[in-house]
Amino acid sequence: MDLDAISHHFFGTTDIDTLSPEALEAGRDRVSLAFGTEREPGRRFALWAVLRATGDAPDPTRAFKDPREQRAAQMYASAIGMAGADD
Repeated sequence: MDLDAISHHFFGTTDIDTLSPEALEAGRDRVSLAFGTEREPGRRFALWAVLRATGDAPDPTRAFKDPREQRAAQMYASAIGMAGADD
């Protein structure tokens, strides 16, 4: 799944940092709705990653039923956290 395509689809831009607080919140709402209804695991994970990037992702243990998906989300969040610490 192309995260830029998801960002553009839900937020109207690939540069989320340029959004007003209102536009960011509206995009998060659209992504949250799609995440809640999506059934394809890869797309669902990508939507969760966008929510994580915008600070609005549910905890992996609540977001995913499959333990492998939970672990993948936890590892992703940990890796992103470590990358952010280097910035």
